[in-house]
Order: sequence, then structure tokens, then C-alpha cells
Amino acid sequence: MGASQSREGLDLSDSDYESDSDTQNDVVDDYYDAADDVTSKPSSSTKTLENIGNIDTKLQKLKIKQSQTLEKRPDTAVKLYLHVGGNTAQAKWVVAEKLAYYSISKTNRKELEEVEELGESELDELCGGSDEFWMLRVGSKVRGRVSSDLQLKMFADQRRVDFVERGVWALKFFSDESYRKFVGLFSDCLFENVYGLRASEESKVKVYGKDFMGWVKPEVADDTMWEDADDGVWKSGEKGGLRGDERGDLLEEFEEVAGGDGGGIQSLALGALDNSFLVSGTGVQVVKNFSHGIHGKGVYVKFDNGGKRGIGGSIGSNITPKKALLMRGETNMLLMSPMKDGKPHATGLNQLDIETGRVVTEWKFEKDGCDISMRDITNDSKGSQLDHSESTFLGLDDNRLCQWDMRDRAGMVQTIADANSPVLHWNQGHQFSRGTNFQCFASTGDGSIVVGSLDGKIRLYSNRSMRQAKTAFPGLGSPITHVDVTYDGKWVLGTTDTYLILICTLFTDKDGKTKTGFGGRMGNKIPAPRLLKLTPVDSHMAGKNNKFHGGQFSWVTEGGKQERHLVATVGKFSVVWNFQQVKNSAHHCYQNQQGLKSCYCYKIVPKDESIIESRFMHDKFALTDSPEAPLVVATPMKVSSFSMSGKR
Repeated sequence: MGASQSREGLDLSDSDYESDSDTQNDVVDDYYDAADDVTSKPSSSTKTLENIGNIDTKLQKLKIKQSQTLEKRPDTAVKLYLHVGGNTAQAKWVVAEKLAYYSISKTNRKELEEVEELGESELDELCGGSDEFWMLRVGSKVRGRVSSDLQLKMFADQRRVDFVERGVWALKFFSDESYRKFVGLFSDCLFENVYGLRASEESKVKVYGKDFMGWVKPEVADDTMWEDADDGVWKSGEKGGLRGDERGDLLEEFEEVAGGDGGGIQSLALGALDNSFLVSGTGVQVVKNFSHGIHGKGVYVKFDNGGKRGIGGSIGSNITPKKALLMRGETNMLLMSPMKDGKPHATGLNQLDIETGRVVTEWKFEKDGCDISMRDITNDSKGSQLDHSESTFLGLDDNRLCQWDMRDRAGMVQTIADANSPVLHWNQGHQFSRGTNFQCFASTGDGSIVVGSLDGKIRLYSNRSMRQAKTAFPGLGSPITHVDVTYDGKWVLGTTDTYLILICTLFTDKDGKTKTGFGGRMGNKIPAPRLLKLTPVDSHMAGKNNKFHGGQFSWVTEGGKQERHLVATVGKFSVVWNFQQVKNSAHHCYQNQQGLKSCYCYKIVPKDESIIESRFMHDKFALTDSPEAPLVVATPMKVSSFSMSGKR
């Protein structure tokens, strides 16, 4: 499993990659999208670069103000390289243009409409919701909006940047000064494209807040709280990402076809006890937990509710469950589905008794006599699904954060009603007036809550109050689509479409005590976050429309134990980072970088179809000679388990 080491991170050497002009042109003209099929060359060359050339001709017609564009000066001269061959053994860099000039210029939607034959959706994507924005142009071949979608990666020691724009490109600068100028200009234009403000220090303080100087000036941020890390079992001096098979420490144990007839796996519910569960549209397949993974053609529990109502958030309709939450000693499961028309909210959920295979209760969300909706649900704390007496769980909507109680006011657990669905009691919480745009949440071991928002903010709530966040971390311009937190609450992982953001919540209070941001206001010494990214080559291989989702820590439910890995999914890839390595400030990925530290060292587990979910099993299933419990990867029709050996 795994692909060969990408050559993306290697030095650009003319002796290695530069050939005569005719050969270069042949290779460039025959270039095709690496995300398609890198094992064989297409029978006829695609028109990718030809189309880009046509766009260049059209863009020459744009009447851009001279004050807003860069002239062709020596400090804008670059050598342009193109990466071909994806991650195959034939992968290499070829010279696309020996001498090209870059510019970062302002353009607008109206001007693009005049020269581009693009539909509304394509224009919307290119413009990013702005009427005016900065665009990067390189020679006659590269055009792209300045954004995180370019996946820009810096190599200061080589005076080079790599990025993705209808292919994987590298710019080689002719001086240190011209390299630094480009990086600074790109960073400033990216800030302006995201926030609509010029990239002054005052603007950054306005956006991030005066307490978050680590976001404003990462190079001078206090990294003290990150310093307890070492490289762990993945200690390596190599450059670039570590791939699945490279060191032999990710071993595929088995792959099984998922049972059931519900159109494939919709979600994965891992148990910490004997069983885990694969949820499809018609039922739940029960599989056994082992120290080497999950497998077994276990019982297939079909949803049995007498045909009266469907499984889902819209009572009376038949909707496939998208969210499965284990509780009550993993004997019960809450199933929630989004409403119709693609909306993620639900007006209720179903409680499945796994032992009998029956939906025992259909619950409605209600507050003050009015039906309300929920976007997400989760357990009260990291380990509460193991509690047999558990009767409460947490709920999240766009502007609501609450705890639901399945007991009636006399303390008795409600049972299914003949006519009307029983109502969950709003036990505690807060309905915010507007503007929070909550998207996702997770709980710590003690019941503190972290919430991710559409504007990229990450808020920390203590286990005592849901009314006001103790700490609110500023966004970096991308919505948080998923969030997780370590059992001890010291680390938070947020998922965006193009990167993961790792935040340290530790701080030292005025009395010299170390606390987390869940328990107190962190003040002005907040450590700068770290970003986890794919290399441009791997990002291109994952596909333009494939986004990161479901970033998670490995799973512990015991105080004093530390999570060891992080995993996220993008397209057909499961991507695994070593937690200790990411925390290590001396890690080689962080050398010669500007801005927030970004880690590109990871392992990829590739599959043949898009991955629904990737998660580590509970820590109790880790073997004595293994650094981690098995990784479970679920695709619509298959589930695979991978063990990690302790070999160095």
C-alpha cells in the first residue's frame, strides 16, 4: 500500500531536468492532469496548456491600471518548472519556460466576464465571492486567484515555491531578494483577498485581535508550550512527505466487503468495547473489534420501526442516517439525518437499541414549545459512550449550543409514544442572537466543548457554561468543517477544505500556573497555531474537488495518556501525521519557512474509491509493540484495517 516517494520536494537541477528546447516543448504540450491516471499516458495529448495559452491571450485584453500591476523587472524574473508523472517512478520536473515573468495584479469579475467563456459557477469559484481580487500570472501558462487553493509551498534554501494551478508548478528565483519579495507580496495579497483589507499590521491586529500576535507575527511568537515534543517513532531527517510503504510501518491487515443492502456505508461508529458498527441506509452491520482491526460478518441489524416512520431528521420520511452516536455502554445508537434539499440540519433523531435491533424511540428537538433543528450531536465527553446510565448528549445548530436530556421531568426515561414523538428536554445551553454560524463541535474528557464556525473561528467553552466562550481563536479565512480535541483539552484540531489547523490551548496565568483555554482567558501570550498540509503534488493527485474532512486525533479515554497521531481524509487518501513530530519546533519542515509553521510530513493510505471516514480505534487495542491502535478506513463498499508496527 502507499505510493512511491514524490519527487516534488527534490532540488530543481538543470542538469537533471533541463533538456533541449524541442524535448521540453513536447513534454509540456503532452502534459495531462495528474489526478486522472498517472500509470499510463493518454493516447492523445490534452489541451490543458493550450487552453491556458488561450486564456493568456484573452487576459492581455484586460485594461489593468498600470499602478496595480508589476512591470517586467529583473526581480520578477523566474524559471518556471512543471511536474509530470504524479507519484510514479517516472515523476520528474521539466522546464516549462527558461525565463518567465510573474505578476500579481488586481482584476475583477466584470473584466473576466468580458474575456472568459465561463459559467456563473466557474466565475464564482474563480472570484471567490469578491468583485475585485489579486491574481497570480506567470509567463504564458499560469493564471490563478491568490488563495489557499494554490497550496503554495516554500523552499527558502532553494529560492523556490511550488503550487497547484491546473497542474503542479515550481518557480525558481534568481536571487534571495526576489524570492523574499515574492513571498511577502503573495502573503499580503492573500490576506487582502481573504479579509478585504490591506495587509498592514493594524489590519492584522484588527482581524486577529491584539491577544493573537502569534497570528500576526508567527516568527516572533512564543513557542514554549510546543517544546515538550520529540520526533517519536517517526524520527527522520528526510525532506518531503513520508508515504505509506516507504518505511514499512503501515501494514494492511485485511479488507472486507461491507454487508447490507442499503447502498453502501454512510458512517462509521467505532466502539471501545467488543463491537464497532457500519451504518448504511437500511441498517447497521455489527463487526468485532480486535487488536489488529475490525472485521467479521457479524449481525446485520435492519432498521425496524413497524413501517410507520422513516429513519431521519424529518419524521415521516425515509432518509439515510448520516450521523451515528453510540451511548449507554454502546448498547444504544442515536441516528440523525439531514433534512431534504441538501440542508445539514435535522428536526429529530431515532434511538436504536442495538441488542434488539429496533428503533425504540423517535425524538423531536423542541424548545419553549417550538420545533427547532440541530446540525450536529456528540457525546457529553470523550468517554461517556461507555457509561450505561448516560441519558444526555450535546447538540449544535447554527446559533445554538445545548445539552439534551432523554429523561422526563420526573427522572424517568421516556418511551416511544403512540401518536406523537416524545420531546427531548433542553437541559442547558444558549441560543445566540445571530452571527455565530456554528458548523461542528467536539468534547473533551471532562465535558468542555470546542466549536468550529463558518468564519474560521474556534471557540472554547468550559464544562460549566455554554453561554460565553472562555477563549475564541480567530479564523484564518477558511470555514472550519470539522473539529476535534484531545482528551486532556490541551490541543485542538480544526479541519478546513485545504489544510488542518492545530492549536495549543495551554497558557500560564498570572500566578504561574499552566491552564487550558477552556478554563480561563488566555491573555496575550497565545502560541501560534501550526498548519498540516499536503504537498502540491499530493494535493493535485487528490483532485481539485476533493477537500479535507474529518480530521481526528487518535482515541484515548484515560487521563495521563496522550494521543499519538492525527488522521484526515481527502478524496481517496487517508492522511496520517505523527503528533509528536508536528509539535516538535525543531522539525525540519519548519526550517526556512515564513508565516505560520506548516508540516508536510505524513503517510498516505490510498484506496480505490472515495473514503467515507478514517479513524483510529481506541487506545486499548494497540499492541505492546505498536505505537498506535489500528487505523480503520471505510469506503462505501469496503472497510479496511491497518496496523502500525513499532519498527524504526
